[in-house]
Amino acid sequence: MLRVSRRLPASERRAQLIDVGRAVFAKRGFEATSMEEIAQRAKVSKPIVYEHFGGKEGLYAVIVDREMDYVVRRIVEAIATGSPRERVEKASLAFLGYVRDQPDGFAVLSQDSPLTSSRGRLSSLLNDLAERVGDIFASSFKAAGYDARAAPIYAQALVGMVTFVGKWWTDVRKPPIEEVAKHLGALAWMGLRHLPRKPTLKIRPE
Repeated sequence: MLRVSRRLPASERRAQLIDVGRAVFAKRGFEATSMEEIAQRAKVSKPIVYEHFGGKEGLYAVIVDREMDYVVRRIVEAIATGSPRERVEKASLAFLGYVRDQPDGFAVLSQDSPLTSSRGRLSSLLNDLAERVGDIFASSFKAAGYDARAAPIYAQALVGMVTFVGKWWTDVRKPPIEEVAKHLGALAWMGLRHLPRKPTLKIRPE
């Protein structure tokens, strides 16, 4: 028999259901998650979950939006100041910090999304991040006399590199994220530092 928890204000109950839902979605994925399990873990009746979110898709969408907004804000704040190399290092460290500190959130973002969600895929997060980073790259490129139109390419490359290293790190959990960020920053910076103004292919296209 379900033991219903004490009555909470609506805002607190909603926050509780989001936390519980995030943990269940992270563990089981969208398809295998049931509203019954979420209600049971939250010690509420299933209608209460439906009352707040309208269904599993609604709860999932809220969780994904919150996680994406959080990680984008965290990285954008990190790269707002500093030298170009410091910004690269800060971006790596901010994202890896999120992966370490919010494993359930990162697990949800890394999963395939249901067809009903437009923002549930990790690619959506990458596009959001790359757009923000690309704006900073564009201004830096322009100031240095480079073609600012190429900035999105480098932004996508940097974000993709850091993200996939983050996914790898969730499996091994070593070395410390500061060590990983140091190597990522060195790899990215050495490439950007020696970037030619007009790159050319060293190979002959077939």
